[in-house]
Amino acid sequence: MKTLEHPSLKSLNTFGIDATAALLLTIETEEDILSLPAFDPRKDFMLGAGSNVLFVSDVPGTVFLNRISGKIIIAEHDDQTQIEVGAGENWHQLVRWSLDQGLSGLENLSLIPGSTGAAPIQNIGAYGVELSSVLEQVTAWDWQQSARVTFNRDECRFGYRDSVFKSRQTDRYLISSIRLRLDRRFRPQLEYKGLRKALSSEGIDRPDPMQVSDAVIRIRQQKLPDPAVTGNAGSFFKNPVVSMDEAEWLCSRFAGLPTWPASADRAKLSAAWMIEHCGWKGVCENDAAVSSQHALVLLNQGQASGRQILALSAKIAKSIEQTFGILLEAEPKIYQVPEGSQGPGSGSRT
Repeated sequence: MKTLEHPSLKSLNTFGIDATAALLLTIETEEDILSLPAFDPRKDFMLGAGSNVLFVSDVPGTVFLNRISGKIIIAEHDDQTQIEVGAGENWHQLVRWSLDQGLSGLENLSLIPGSTGAAPIQNIGAYGVELSSVLEQVTAWDWQQSARVTFNRDECRFGYRDSVFKSRQTDRYLISSIRLRLDRRFRPQLEYKGLRKALSSEGIDRPDPMQVSDAVIRIRQQKLPDPAVTGNAGSFFKNPVVSMDEAEWLCSRFAGLPTWPASADRAKLSAAWMIEHCGWKGVCENDAAVSSQHALVLLNQGQASGRQILALSAKIAKSIEQTFGILLEAEPKIYQVPEGSQGPGSGSRT
């Protein structure tokens, strides 16, 4: 385990926000967890790849940086294979590794930024597939019980961009590994219209898993700004889910508003369409901006602070509420220490 005092977190979050912490502990093995100090959610923070967080203040305590690595095939039965993966592994690299092993199931989730350990927290999803469809087990450290625990798929309480780790037991668990069930026999998931179109444009009618992955990568690169070039955390807002009646009423008032079935009696609305309808696409305030490529993406175009990006997001959310009567929910975790909670010498620089 590596220790660093008063580190900058700028290179550890894809927004590129210039925040600091009192201490950084880099966890490299599951054994490291056993020697960790207690986690205090009032001042500490658990960090993976930093692709889904907005630092609005410095961290007055310890940042626990999860870099537990390793991926291995642990069981094979008929056409299905179980793999176990360390929480610190890069998600996209895991997807491509699984395809190289002849395993399918993750191809639609290609190029999603972040670490493997963050995937079940968000129940990441894209192009018609969610992590919950392939996840078997999550292993984690329970800070409250000081014990290692495991969760099966049902115990994770997965929902749309949600899980027990995110909304019900926030900051209670440090995920150390996940177990996935993947297929040797390819069962393509091509319900997403844009994905079928991307494959057809390449003359591919019966794709293999790698071709699906490549198509997803092309789509994402065309639609979303690269965080290595311009700071961002991908989609900043969730697509809101409403009743079918409310969706029908909104569609009658706002022609062209895209909707998708979310369940038997619920519908998902396009947050990007609503944001663009309200005129926010491409808007820039100081160095905080809304992407001109995709209205769901907020950008740090240089020296924006977390507070400036949060303020822009609040203006957008208020505009959507006033126009559509819909409350937008942020996808990234907003780290903001309450006023007066900063430790000595750790005042916010944002």
